[in-house]
Amino acid sequence: MPPAKTDQLDLWAESGLDGDDQVMVDFLLPTGIYIQMEVPRESTIQHIKLLLWKEAQTYPLFSLLGEMEGHMFECVNQAAVHEELEDETRRLCDVRPFLPVLKLITRNCGRAERILDSKIGVLIGKGLHELDALQDQQVKDFRSKMKRISEEKMQRMQLMSWGEWLRSCYSTQLETESVENLIDKHEGVIKITMHYDQSQVIYTLLLSLSPQQLHTCVWKVHSLFRINLVKGNKVNAEDAAKIQVRAGLFHGTELLCKTAVSSESSSRSEHVWNKTLEFDIAVCDLPRMARLCFAIYAVMDKVKKQRSTKNTHLNKYQTIPWVNTMVFDYRGQLKTGDIILHCWSSFPDELEEMLNPIGTIQTNPYTENATELHISFPEYSTQPVVFPAFDKVSNLSCGIKNAKRSYAQKINNHFTESRNTRRCTQPLLFTGRGGKKFYIELKEIMERDPLSQLCENEKDLIWTLRYDCRENFPQSLPKLLLSVKWSKHEDMAQLQALLQIWPKLSPRDALELLDFNYPDQYVREFAVNCLRDMSDDELLQYLLQLVQVLRYEPYYDCALSRFLLERAQSSRKIGHFLFWHLRSEMYMPAVSVHFALILEAYCRGCIPHIEVLKKQVEALSKLKAVNELIKLGTIKTKTKQAHLKEAMMTCLRQTGFIETLSNLHSPLNPNILLAGVHVERCKYMDSKMKPLWIVYHNKLLGGDTVGIIFKNGDDLRQDMLTLQILRLMDLLWKEANLDLRIVPYGCLATGDHSGLIEVVSSADTIANIQKTSSNMAAAAAFNKDALLNWLKDKNSGDALDKAIEEFTLSCAGYCVATYVLGIGDRHSDNIMVRSTGQLFHIDFGHILGNFKSKFGIKRERVPFILTHDFIHVIQQGKTGNTEKFGNFFRQYCEEAYLILRKNGNLFITLFALMLTAGLPELTSVKDIQYLKDSLALGKTDEEALKQFRQKFDEALRESWTTKVNWMAHIVAHPS
Repeated sequence: MPPAKTDQLDLWAESGLDGDDQVMVDFLLPTGIYIQMEVPRESTIQHIKLLLWKEAQTYPLFSLLGEMEGHMFECVNQAAVHEELEDETRRLCDVRPFLPVLKLITRNCGRAERILDSKIGVLIGKGLHELDALQDQQVKDFRSKMKRISEEKMQRMQLMSWGEWLRSCYSTQLETESVENLIDKHEGVIKITMHYDQSQVIYTLLLSLSPQQLHTCVWKVHSLFRINLVKGNKVNAEDAAKIQVRAGLFHGTELLCKTAVSSESSSRSEHVWNKTLEFDIAVCDLPRMARLCFAIYAVMDKVKKQRSTKNTHLNKYQTIPWVNTMVFDYRGQLKTGDIILHCWSSFPDELEEMLNPIGTIQTNPYTENATELHISFPEYSTQPVVFPAFDKVSNLSCGIKNAKRSYAQKINNHFTESRNTRRCTQPLLFTGRGGKKFYIELKEIMERDPLSQLCENEKDLIWTLRYDCRENFPQSLPKLLLSVKWSKHEDMAQLQALLQIWPKLSPRDALELLDFNYPDQYVREFAVNCLRDMSDDELLQYLLQLVQVLRYEPYYDCALSRFLLERAQSSRKIGHFLFWHLRSEMYMPAVSVHFALILEAYCRGCIPHIEVLKKQVEALSKLKAVNELIKLGTIKTKTKQAHLKEAMMTCLRQTGFIETLSNLHSPLNPNILLAGVHVERCKYMDSKMKPLWIVYHNKLLGGDTVGIIFKNGDDLRQDMLTLQILRLMDLLWKEANLDLRIVPYGCLATGDHSGLIEVVSSADTIANIQKTSSNMAAAAAFNKDALLNWLKDKNSGDALDKAIEEFTLSCAGYCVATYVLGIGDRHSDNIMVRSTGQLFHIDFGHILGNFKSKFGIKRERVPFILTHDFIHVIQQGKTGNTEKFGNFFRQYCEEAYLILRKNGNLFITLFALMLTAGLPELTSVKDIQYLKDSLALGKTDEEALKQFRQKFDEALRESWTTKVNWMAHIVAHPS
């Protein structure tokens, strides 16, 4: 029997398992009448309203209700938020109210618009009324602009022919329409013509669309920047602790001036300062993207002696809530007035001056328990202080250029002059002995990897030779940006002018400019403009990072948001994955509003796609219900497990589940249509989170079945990143005419610790292959013939030779890939082989050298997995066939390694763009240092190859330790 019901969730999850398809629902009518009645769980909201209307006729005041169509239901959903059920085609079991209570309310006008709003809210996982309730002008402006753009796009789509519509939604090439068409262009006035009925008189009015507002340019304010620190509330610290606030101004990760620190406060509850914090930087020199970062900490008078000195600063300073805010608002206006900032309690392991500049500029939405910091921005003028428009920036640059001395004279003195007076006029050509010296020095700097730090002299040289960088090293733009003195608005103005004549970068090189280190608006617009050359397939390759980079954008309306929306609305496949990458992180408070705004804009611009995506969301909700049913009823004994599997199948056979889970596009690949569930072949896996193994029929693949694994309780984002990098490695190798038969199977995070994994057909784990060949579990790991015999059983004749070749190539690819990425926990249950010979790895819970250890001893002692049974297959079972292994296999590995080295900067960039994603083993730049070491960046190819050969020999020499680990794993997991 199915497990007993233990909470309200089962009211909707176990429909039909107990033989009762009815549920008792309380109905609250606007007349004040309360009705309790049973309704079918599987009924639509529309049918339930009809049943209620018939029942209500027998109750008083029915005549006051009016027409049935003038009403709709409202409930409290699983997120404890009021939800209006405008879309009455949904089933009650899909709505899943928190309690079985439905309130009948009067429907307002504009039903079609409300239905669309309701569908979008359900689809993106955040009701649009929550966005309506936000008192944030930036949110209102962004939504208004995107809504207008989307409506215009939908009107254009309605006028399209079928062929034009198909090309618009499913095009494989980038459309030529520029994103500038999506940007507001006002003429300054609006013309209104009024014609009155029954009259020949026509009136024409010219109204100012945006009246000229008097303001002060920030470059005219030479006062030092300051803020007033008012007070702090709800600071979680010991009574004896003294509370201080540290504040710093940052541009990216660059600290613009010395941090400011408040006096100590020892109050027990409210900490009041009412003091001015002044910064050593003039208001006129503040860059547009300057952010103000705060940390509140408790200073401990007595620090207990610690055995470890690893985190001595944490011993002295305790409880460090942090919060960030921009200095300019989204309109470019310097902030003024009082602001309450709600702090975040978590912080990275390493903080610059105890501050977290890379953190979000959104305040903590959970205000009830969050530490509050009250600050006030002063007024420097009677008029609003604004950052100048681009034309004024260009004018300043031209003025500087004409006023300063020649570039050639500047070169001769660049080592002795102060950076504060650096300027340029004309580009220098590298001529003569001195020019060659500068060229060699500059070339060496520009060839360094992105993690390399620049010293002040090197920054001076780069800035001084910036025009030569443009001519000879255009891809060096990131290093030039790191050399700009952002605390001097003259330097910033010259950079903006230089950007206008900078050669366009390749999309792969331009990705680095979207890193947090480069927050300047014009730099990011330049980067996005370079990305426009990407094909749809190339954009999909890097979409995961581009979505994460949205976290670095301080304002909702930015070039990257517009670019992603434009490309998503012109390609259904890009729109599909953009939707899921955004929706899967809607539970994160730091990005929920930003991502919800983009999702709403996408849905309004692609209304036909809503129903397709809605079907997928509902299917995942059903799978989650089944998974939670199994978790509730899991019992160790096999007898009970058999009953639980039967309960799972009974659940999947219900009408509601069959309809929801059938005929939907796979979230893993929208080109695959999942026709219907093959219930008899479905199962749940015997691991902690009880993943579901779901098998589908597929009409589009000639009757073949498609398998997917649904996980609920595991974070798949690290697996998704690793598989994306494997896919990129495969692409880079193929571009170099080296196909190593990689199997980068599909993996997609769809929500908070939930997602889908593609089942690779005709494949089995090394552990299963070994166990079937031996009667003793302990001996199975040491049977070197097991793998070759398994391939022989699956293949014969020429097919066997082909399978061994596939195995050799794929083994070489994964040896190099797992070494470079530092993939750990490589036991025999997460290495698989297809019947065609392809070897591939699964389960990437440990990357970047985070190998498992026990009692302080590393369990994995080899740089990558290369066991003797693998070599036995490569040598075709012939001990003397060393040529196949020594020449071909080694050569494949070394060639693959050198190809990855050439693209080392790209890998570092892609991981750097994921730093704020919250992945457990990618939290700081130190984690990415592993890639730099494994790829031997900074060394010559000869030196790097020597290092790799040493690791290769080490993997062979220590392979016996791998076999011991595999034996222990098989013994510990016999089934």
